[in-house]
Amino acid sequence: MFLYGFECLIWISPAIILSLLAQLWIRQAYARTTQIPASMSGYQAARRLLDAHGLNSVDIRQVPGVMSDHYDPRSKTLGLSRDVYHGRSMAAVGIAAHEAGHALQDANNYLPLVVRNFSVGAATYGTNFSWMLLFIGMMASIPALILAGIALFGAVVFVQLVNLPVEFDASARAKRELVGLGIISQEELPHVKSVLNAAALTYVAGALQSVLTLLYYISRYTNRR
Repeated sequence: MFLYGFECLIWISPAIILSLLAQLWIRQAYARTTQIPASMSGYQAARRLLDAHGLNSVDIRQVPGVMSDHYDPRSKTLGLSRDVYHGRSMAAVGIAAHEAGHALQDANNYLPLVVRNFSVGAATYGTNFSWMLLFIGMMASIPALILAGIALFGAVVFVQLVNLPVEFDASARAKRELVGLGIISQEELPHVKSVLNAAALTYVAGALQSVLTLLYYISRYTNRR
């Protein structure tokens, strides 16, 4: 089984390298853009963006953690980390506007978001059970279990691929709304772009790693056949 793990590591090494570069980029971009002042806090930017589209009922709350910002479509709540909620920087307004962009997607029934929300439960179970089935299947040389594990892991990959347009669209909405509402100027837009583009690369790296892992499992299965 150690050999399988090493082979899998070789398969996904390009994605691991990309992920490390993405993490380095986002840390640098975030640190740089937190030093560039904005006209309002992340909370104020998100609130203004939401209210401009009639989403006054969407609540914005401060949540614990760092880079823990998210939008919950079930409770219609925007969660912003302390630095983003209170921060008056390009990083804060960019991240807050990105999460508000998800609320706009939800209000407009943006299809990739609908698909992602519908599939996320299955993907969670797929992550937990696919590894168990693959491990038992490979150790006991049972092709049916390996195939079942591949199918479940495929559901995880599907959700991650669907998530890419969701994240890219939310960033595009954020940049458009920030300039359109006068929260930032056209000259300040590159600062927001840098942190949002860095964040997007982390999603790309994660999806690529999952795709390469899936291809590895498929290769193992077909070789056994």
